[in-house]
Amino acid sequence: MKMYLVSLGAGVLVGVIYSVLQVRSPAPPLIALIGLLGMLFGEQVIPVSRALVDRPGFLQMGTRPAQADRTAHHPDGGSGHDDRSAPPTK
Repeated sequence: MKMYLVSLGAGVLVGVIYSVLQVRSPAPPLIALIGLLGMLFGEQVIPVSRALVDRPGFLQMGTRPAQADRTAHHPDGGSGHDDRSAPPTK
């Protein structure tokens, strides 16, 4: 029964929005299809957002990695010495 009431409430809300936007009801086919596409996208906002937030390291975006991570794949074997910053030798 709850789903029927939610569906009725959503329908009333869409009816109000159609009235404000002065769209004929039922909507012309193209407008109806675009509305359905928007509903499909809208359904995915919460699950996709949750998946992004639940990813490890989400809150650490933009932070610098630890020193061990920066030197692990260094071309000179991981010594951490950056040859590009040293003056050229003769």
